[in-house]
Amino acid sequence: MAHERGAADRWQEISASPTVPRHIGPTDRLTADDLFAEPVPQPDDLDEKLRRTYFWLVNRAVISPYYDIEFDAEGTAATTFPIGDAGAQLTLPTAQSYSSAVLLPLLTFAVGGTCLLIGGPGRGKTTVAVLMGVLAGGSAEDVRRGVQQGQPQLTISDLVGLPLPRDLVNASSLAEISIAWRGWLTRPVKIVDEYNRIPTKTQSALLTMVAEGYVESHDQMLYTAPSSGVESWFFTANDDAGGGTFPVIAALRDRMDVTVGALPFNSRFLGELIARVEAAETPEQHVPPQLVFTSDEQQRLRATILAVPFPDDVRRRLEFFVSHFEFVQHGGRRFEYRTKDTVATGGGRVSEIIDANTGADLESDLGAQTLNGLSVRALTSLITYAKAIAHFRGGTSVTLADLSAILPFVLRGKLMPNHRHPRFDRAGDIELTVDHTSWLADLFATSNREFDTLGLGDGDPVAELIDRLDTGLDGLTALEVTRRITEIQVQINDISRTQKAYGRNFDDLLTLKYLHQRYTNYLQWLTDVGSNP
Repeated sequence: MAHERGAADRWQEISASPTVPRHIGPTDRLTADDLFAEPVPQPDDLDEKLRRTYFWLVNRAVISPYYDIEFDAEGTAATTFPIGDAGAQLTLPTAQSYSSAVLLPLLTFAVGGTCLLIGGPGRGKTTVAVLMGVLAGGSAEDVRRGVQQGQPQLTISDLVGLPLPRDLVNASSLAEISIAWRGWLTRPVKIVDEYNRIPTKTQSALLTMVAEGYVESHDQMLYTAPSSGVESWFFTANDDAGGGTFPVIAALRDRMDVTVGALPFNSRFLGELIARVEAAETPEQHVPPQLVFTSDEQQRLRATILAVPFPDDVRRRLEFFVSHFEFVQHGGRRFEYRTKDTVATGGGRVSEIIDANTGADLESDLGAQTLNGLSVRALTSLITYAKAIAHFRGGTSVTLADLSAILPFVLRGKLMPNHRHPRFDRAGDIELTVDHTSWLADLFATSNREFDTLGLGDGDPVAELIDRLDTGLDGLTALEVTRRITEIQVQINDISRTQKAYGRNFDDLLTLKYLHQRYTNYLQWLTDVGSNP
């Protein structure tokens, strides 16, 4: 990126606007006057400010030259180079691409999300989180002091604050006790280091803060949201496989909107590291003031991101992807109960139930590769971050490329792999047993190929039936309702005749049953009204 020159020190060099150049359309042809006119300064809109912040972070602050969120220009394909004899490939994308270790924490800051940074010690996880705190307006020293260090003796009082000793002595009830709340609780950016070293009871207090936005002690309550209402959390851990002094409670782990792997130091950037050591500099001490976001800017940025449209064609592909995973044959006796959640909550082993399935081809059944389905919370995070990356890239709506790029980071730790599936035994896929991000990306790509093979983009009979119901029931005749009930039964029969049960049909079948019930109930009402005028 081009940089603004003339700054007093190297830390203050910022990418020049526009970071995403405006394309000239047919109605924007240049004239001779345009060619010789003075350049018009580009406005520092919040999406542009966010991009300039990203490029400052990735080019100046964070030594992480990894561009693993790749995009290609329309109509072009990336150049790939085979490396070694184990199937490795180096890819050169044809459009602006990004470092997940920087972009995803920044998007978390923008939307007020929760980010888990995974990686070995000394890989810059805490530094990235501290930089987010400085971008929110805190001083480097205050943000560093506000980092909560996870350790086995950390109590709830250590985390949230202590009751005043005077009140403990004089109070006649808990209501009379005042709490000296810790200052970090109401900051817009909250950082918890090594959260898998925190005792379970203290983790529960953290869960209440993250999930409900308040903390409670001695019957006193404090809301943790800052004045902007945009509150982002950053957690770090050395691994994502259950290691640590204490296991992370499932509900807290599920609250992580995105999971980002901190990649290793690149030795070619040792010169920059030496310069920082010699000058005793850290990047959070040198954040350019023009990149700091005010409370009002954070609020407006989040609102703008959430307003980014999610087109129907992209939504339909996401629907199809999600539909694969919850259904499992033999999960329960009733059709509605044939889910992985029924097995898990009933004390069964999902992988064994999948192995016993004779009603589908495991190799072609994407749902058989996972041990669970997706929660509403996971889907909410996915929608939010898809909107965020679309807005960051300067798009007017979410594209399939946006969704494909963000999905592996949102679903890591939420969609769990079934390592007993034949997929993970193949020599060419052995890396996927540990590289869950790549596995999730491949799972979504496979789902999209299946979507195209089945021709689902050409028509969606179930969606048409839903749309027809959404127009309302008032005024429908008994004959019309009966005709629609017959259409629903025809759709169910078409699926039934395949003699195979796949997750991709599960949601459609239950939706068709729902529609059948709506029309059946309405038909009964029409009959009752007709017989009792």
